[in-house]
Amino acid sequence: MDNKLNIDIYSFSYKKGGIPVDNSGNGGGFVFDCRGILNPGRIEEYKPQTGNDKGVQEFLETKTEMPQFIDLIKNLVSITINDYIARGFDHLQIAFGCTGGQHRSVYCAIKLGKFLQEKYPELVNVTVTHNEQPQLN
Repeated sequence: MDNKLNIDIYSFSYKKGGIPVDNSGNGGGFVFDCRGILNPGRIEEYKPQTGNDKGVQEFLETKTEMPQFIDLIKNLVSITINDYIARGFDHLQIAFGCTGGQHRSVYCAIKLGKFLQEKYPELVNVTVTHNEQPQLN
């Protein structure tokens, strides 16, 4: 058994599966609604892609408010993670939802997961799950 904080990050669809259940017994954590960010899925070129694809990522990073959105989330989540680590907690769930669970929420889950692994390499275990995009898991 390690004493790391286990962080489960999800991308999901509000229309399909809804907010993921927290099976840890802690009653959940953060849920971020990405629908306020311009949806690349409404642009023909990006419809078949996901938030893991370079074209969608470049669109979100240059044509939307996503960089500011994700930076604010990184700061907010870091406050809680620092506290959870200091207090010896073992689990935190973070979920990102958008309309279809394909573009914006996938992007956010991936980016936050990488950020947390880099920021807390010895202190956390990060698992990213894409509820609507199982091929990315």
